[in-house]
Amino acid sequence: MPRLSINELTGLATHALQNAGASPAMARATARALVAAEAAGLAGHGLSRVALYAQHVREGRAAGATEPRIVHEKGAACLIDAQGGLAYLAMELATREAIRRATEFGVAFCGVTRSHHCGAMDYHLAPLAAAGMVGIGFTNTPAAINAWGGRKPLFGTNPIAAVFPRYARLPLVIDLSLTEVARGKIMLYAREGKPIPPGWAVDKEGRPTTDAKAALTGSMAAIGGAKGAMLALMVELLCAALTGARFGLENDSFFEPGRPASIGHALLAINLGALAGSDVYFERVETLITAMLADEDVRLPGDRRHESAADACASGIEITDAMLEQLRELAA
Repeated sequence: MPRLSINELTGLATHALQNAGASPAMARATARALVAAEAAGLAGHGLSRVALYAQHVREGRAAGATEPRIVHEKGAACLIDAQGGLAYLAMELATREAIRRATEFGVAFCGVTRSHHCGAMDYHLAPLAAAGMVGIGFTNTPAAINAWGGRKPLFGTNPIAAVFPRYARLPLVIDLSLTEVARGKIMLYAREGKPIPPGWAVDKEGRPTTDAKAALTGSMAAIGGAKGAMLALMVELLCAALTGARFGLENDSFFEPGRPASIGHALLAINLGALAGSDVYFERVETLITAMLADEDVRLPGDRRHESAADACASGIEITDAMLEQLRELAA
């Protein structure tokens, strides 16, 4: 399989998105995020999304030339309107505002409304960790999880992510969707024509299925049963009720024809100096990590992503011939 550098893949993805109608700034921001996900080993949020995003821009399901803007603010909080565009420019603005406001106020909460799919949530939190802050991120998505006891999907997969900086080391990275498996993984199975394992999803009629395509239009199993469904409800309320975005049940599936998306995201930034202070925080974090690593089978969250990204920076990213051909066609 071909191996391309991060710069080469970013260039191809940028041109592909610009050809579909995205502005240069939106295309670059989106391409950087998708290639970063691919580099980190998150193929479901990586280059496989380029064709889908390009299609959504061409069809008007995502605006290609909008500029996100702050539409409401009060102290440590602000609301950013993505104006129907691809999410990444709006999330860059949210990240900058979260850092700026947490620096001033000790904590910040930045919501984003009228947005699109925002990819791997931990990507948007990395600058917070680099700034020496704890970051927590949430996003809702089109409906994928049924309310506990029901059949119809109402809540999105609704990922939750967090980054915890460490002293002179790479941060801890926690990123999980609230389903037994990430929706992007089922999307890859569907693209490759592979059946999914039992227990991952049900079809539109609420019947257990191993058909990946049926799973994408059905309902996915919440992680932890009722507890996972309640967490998904929490994220819906944080990302849609607070921001005015649509709930998962009001957004159309990304994988079928539908209306423009109106997804909500939220970032919480916490300044270490606002509480016990950096010295205490770093000592406490390392105490816990030392105890974790005393068991030789423990692996810290985020380590695989960090290792994969470092390898990609040094040696490039291996992709399939089919993926390279698709990118080149979209970028031509």
